[in-house]
Amino acid sequence: MTSLRTGIWVDALVRRADTALASAYVIRRGDEDAGAVLVKVVDADRLAHLYVPVRDEHGERIWTRFRGGPVSEADADAYCARRCEDDTDMWIVEIVDRQARHFLTEPVEKT
Repeated sequence: MTSLRTGIWVDALVRRADTALASAYVIRRGDEDAGAVLVKVVDADRLAHLYVPVRDEHGERIWTRFRGGPVSEADADAYCARRCEDDTDMWIVEIVDRQARHFLTEPVEKT
């Protein structure tokens, strides 16, 4: 199975957020073809919901929330910085949405 190029996937995520009247920004561009993506959602209380990709038992991408729920923006940003040091191909997308919607179409683990 051929996977979608990361740049196209990120563009689609940003478009879904924009269409729903949320603000979405590409904070860091990684590898256009196969870079991993971290999705940071900032809610009305200025808390961050950081979604991290993982693989399920079938090898499919699913998303899990960093620390299981909202964290301070500083904690989310520090985690993103550490991940980017380890992976220069990493993308970071930030969505600002009062309702904390993530706009991901893949499954998100329940915490």
